[in-house]
Amino acid sequence: MAHVYENAYFKDKVVPITDAQVSVASSAVLYGLSVYTVFRVSHTPKGLAAFRLGDHYRRLVNSARIIGLDTFEPAWSYQKFEDAVHAVLNANTILGDVFVRATVHASDMVPGTRSRGVATTVSIFIYDATPILSGEGVRLKTSVWRRVPDYAIPSRAKVNGAYVNSVLAKQDALDSGYDDCIFLDAAGHVCELSAANIFMVRDGVLITPDTTSDLLEGITRRTVLELASVMGIKVIERGIDLTELYIADEVFASGTSALIAPISVVDARVIGTGTVGPITARIREVYMYSMQGDDSMYEHYLTYMSHNM
Repeated sequence: MAHVYENAYFKDKVVPITDAQVSVASSAVLYGLSVYTVFRVSHTPKGLAAFRLGDHYRRLVNSARIIGLDTFEPAWSYQKFEDAVHAVLNANTILGDVFVRATVHASDMVPGTRSRGVATTVSIFIYDATPILSGEGVRLKTSVWRRVPDYAIPSRAKVNGAYVNSVLAKQDALDSGYDDCIFLDAAGHVCELSAANIFMVRDGVLITPDTTSDLLEGITRRTVLELASVMGIKVIERGIDLTELYIADEVFASGTSALIAPISVVDARVIGTGTVGPITARIREVYMYSMQGDDSMYEHYLTYMSHNM
């Protein structure tokens, strides 16, 4: 279990994490009617810096728009969001790099199955930046559960309740002795992992499922595409068949909580040499470097946070 820091942001103020609670009668609890985002805050030479904070705010806004939570955006400007992140970071003693999870909860009690006009409450809490996948090689199993299609629960919205789908798929993988799963979409094409996007390398080309494949449009996914372009790596976004992964030279996962995680096995088949491939290694190195504030080339990704260090 990750260490959760003691102070959180809830109902427009910083409170002890134990006081940051929504009612058991709220839509957030009854229906999973909340949207969220997770971003990394790293120690840099200039202090704490949040990675792509503006993009995470926009994803939170877009997720709320998609599912019809219309009371969040009018009440929360980007500046208010940034100030809230500042407040919760300053209220805790940040010992290392951390993940910050911001959630918009539908907090009205028993409003029925609707989203418009429902009151929302924002929570923000901090926990240690422990990756959810190994950096040494992840073993994946194709899930018996299909990814929920965009026409059922929208993939572009990061909706809490939709993650029951991910729980079912990952638990099946864990029960079968693997580390995580691969979702296929309704058409049988590769989609993503339980909580990360997926890339493969074939003949020096970086290939990833396109955004019509019922996947979350991950911010780390976007960063990988941008970094690959700068690095001169050819990138293709298209549908991927499962068997293409079996014969790929490299496969890796990407995500805020997954970082860049090399995939060593898919459905008991060793990928490439079974070790971290050269393109995966290069992208991982530059991605990690981009979060540390050591190069002005990547500084546009960072929002520096004041903190009582």
